[in-house]
This record gives sequence, C-alpha cells and structure tokens, in this order.
Amino acid sequence: MEALVPAAGEGVRLDSFLASCAGISRTSAKELILSGLVWVDGRGISKPSFRLREGQRVEALLPPAEGVVELKPEPVEFGLVYLDEHLIVVDKPAGLVVHPAPGNWSGTLANGLLYAFPELAGVGGEGRPGLVHRLDKETSGLMVVARSSIARRSLLEQFSRRSVEKGYLALVLGKPSPERGVIDAPVGRNPFDRKKMAVVFGGKEAITEYRVLRSFGEVSLVECRPKTGRTHQIRVHLSWMGFPILGDALYAKGRPPEWVRRLMLHAYLLVFRHPVWGSEMRFTSRLPGDFRDALRRVGWSQAT
Repeated sequence: MEALVPAAGEGVRLDSFLASCAGISRTSAKELILSGLVWVDGRGISKPSFRLREGQRVEALLPPAEGVVELKPEPVEFGLVYLDEHLIVVDKPAGLVVHPAPGNWSGTLANGLLYAFPELAGVGGEGRPGLVHRLDKETSGLMVVARSSIARRSLLEQFSRRSVEKGYLALVLGKPSPERGVIDAPVGRNPFDRKKMAVVFGGKEAITEYRVLRSFGEVSLVECRPKTGRTHQIRVHLSWMGFPILGDALYAKGRPPEWVRRLMLHAYLLVFRHPVWGSEMRFTSRLPGDFRDALRRVGWSQAT
C-alpha cells in the first residue's frame, strides 16, 4: 500500500492514518508498524505514535487478502562484505528487489537473507528481516542489515539523524556544470505521473552533493553524496539538472545506447557507527562488471 498524506492528515498518528487508508483495525496497523513493515518517505518507522506531515509518502507491506505474508527462505545470490554478531553488510547486485512487494513476492534480497541467516526472522518483522534501508531494484551496491534488535534500533536512528554517509557513482548523459556543487531542490510525487517523483514546489527537502570525476565527451562519471533520503533522489536531481543517469527508464528520455543494460548507479560507499561498539564502520564496493564495461565503452581503458 502507498498513500500521500493530505492536508487533513497533518499531525495525524501513523497508526490512525494507516488504519484509515488500508481499511484495517488500528491494532493491526500498530502491529505492522512495530514489525517494521511501514515506511515514511522511504524511512522505516517503528513508532505507531509517529506524527505525519502533509505530503509525506506512507508505504506499508500489507498481507494479501488470503492471509499473512510468509517470507520464505530462498537461495538468492548477493555479495557478503562484512559480518559480525550484530550486523551484516551486503553488496546487492543490480536487478535484485530488496523486499517483497506486489509482483515480487519471492526471489528478493529479503528471501536470500532469511535463507543465509535464519535468525533474521526475529529482527524487523517477516517482510523485512533486518532491513533498515533499501536500494532501487536496478541500483547495485552496499547495504547494511541489522542482525540484532539493538542494532536495528541504532541503525534506524542513525538513518533518521542523517548521520549515515552514503556515496554513489553514476554514469550520466552530458557533463554537469559546474563540475562540483550542491543540488538543493525539494522532491515530491510528480503531479502528472504518480509513479514518478519530481522536483516540485512544496516537496520535501532534498540535498545532493555531486562532483564530476571524469568526462568522456557526451557521458560523465559523477560521484553523488545524498544528504537526505528521498525516493529516487539522485535520479530525480540529476535528471532535473539535465544530466539523467544512463539506463534510467523513468527519468531519462529516449532509448539508451545498446551497451547500457540497466540503471548506471552504484552505491559504492557506506559509513556509519557500529550500533554496539560505537566505532566508525567504513565500507567501499568495487564497480560491478557491467558498470566497468560501460566505462570502457565510453573510453576509459583503465576502468577497474
């Protein structure tokens, strides 16, 4: 389920709003929230009393009409970068959906995590075992997964405080000018196409730092550091500037070159505080093969 908070919903409790929109009891809505199955503007919310603001996007993973969602363990390929008793860092391949949703009830990262780490069934609810953030299906790269309840609470708080450092590499059409800058433009639902986000008046604060790492004529490699976590934020901001990401079926016009087979966006950097030890945890991910191949096609012979 997905719904935008109207003006009348300003200040309304999340459980009340969810119950009204989904046609379920407030008790059921509360259980969904406590199970980690409800997100506001892409951020997991675990407090039923959370007060909403106009224009926020509420998402909930509702069980199908015939019963409760049962997330089944399934062997799914993903990269394992780091593991300890409290957390897991994975490298998600492009094309892998993070959690079950209509049209993708199986074969997701969540299914694979539950298969590899059965104990995650008790962390964050059935639909999102240990998940505290997400990446779009076609985006590759790093994600942190909570392996314990204490880790989940800490990581959710860090994402909420915007203290998690995230870095992305994008292959875009054109060369952004200036070559380094900050995009500060509010993002909200596209009023003409509800499947898309857009830079809109009255949208939510959205800030992305960027710098051009290398230009190859009509294509550039750009590093992006999002300071907020709006849905499709980097994709929307770069497209709004006039430099859409290659392979972006939603925000780039026309057909991409034949050698572009997916969205050229990779989450290469993830920095946060360990939820128990407090030490800084810094992870980087090498560009996947298809991204390196694309760089070679545009003229970077040393792409590794």
